[in-house]
Amino acid sequence: MASASRDGTPGPRRKPARAHKTDKKTAGNKGSKSGGKTAGRGASGNAHHGRPAKKTHRKGSAQPDVKSGQVRLNNAKPARHQTPGPDHTESGATYVADGVRLQKVLASAGVASRRGAEELIAAGRVEVDGEIVTEQGLRIDPDTAIIRVDGARVVIDESRQYLALNKPRGWQSTMADDQGRPCVGDIVAERVMAGQRLFHVGRLDADTEGLLLLTNDGELAHRLMHPSYEVPKTYLATVRGEVPRSLGRTLRNGVELEDGPVAVDSFTPMEVHDGQSLVRITLHEGRNRIVRRLMEEVGFPVVNLVRTHIGAVALGDQRPGSLRVLGNNEIGALYKAVGL
Repeated sequence: MASASRDGTPGPRRKPARAHKTDKKTAGNKGSKSGGKTAGRGASGNAHHGRPAKKTHRKGSAQPDVKSGQVRLNNAKPARHQTPGPDHTESGATYVADGVRLQKVLASAGVASRRGAEELIAAGRVEVDGEIVTEQGLRIDPDTAIIRVDGARVVIDESRQYLALNKPRGWQSTMADDQGRPCVGDIVAERVMAGQRLFHVGRLDADTEGLLLLTNDGELAHRLMHPSYEVPKTYLATVRGEVPRSLGRTLRNGVELEDGPVAVDSFTPMEVHDGQSLVRITLHEGRNRIVRRLMEEVGFPVVNLVRTHIGAVALGDQRPGSLRVLGNNEIGALYKAVGL
């Protein structure tokens, strides 16, 4: 069966790579070589058939790093059945104009973030219907395509998980810690062992407690973390000193930090007690320790910090270290906030 171009039109017949038949221990390495050859033939085919040149990836943004893709951890949950059904033959990838981009399908399955999935593709570790795919942005039908990463078939129709965690103070925002410190992965260890593929949306530094989202919905997680979608996050901060109300105007106008300016969406002094002030800060920045660095810069160092909201999702009275499943209205509000 002939493959098709990015827009779904038939293209020249290519002999499909058969990486899935190789020893699984060497499938990644052999897949990389096959992927390079496949990409080369595809480029030649375009030139000889007068097809338009490939568009720049994401309108000029950096191409995925192949070296990172070669060593990136594969979080794919293998399918129980590794061989296709009797009605499906792996004769090369078929692309459809109204399909879903391959990197988005991989991210939704919990294989990696969307950017991480792009790196896996660039490194030649992903195959669709028996064909190694290295070109970015190709559209497939996730309901019919057989997708493998490193030779192992990936579960595409995976039950989505959306959880809210109140990260305790002193815990790391990681799924594992090589120094043995307590981390988010310890809290969800039973879920992970049961087969759930969860990853955290953004981070909180160890000294900050509060709301952290966990999900296996890669596309939603990607958009929530991306600064262009400007999802607001709200914090309650206890700072040293008595904060004047005029400080709000300064913070809304923007403060210059070493890695660039930052401005808050809103700033509200709540109360003053024993030389310390409790303030509420809302901003859509996601840079490392941004609230602490901002308040330090304006002369009011943070003593204690809690994140209370991510978009429409609120921490409420959830106790530290506890998980809760997000409601449909909360999930819907997150999707709306990022345009899904």
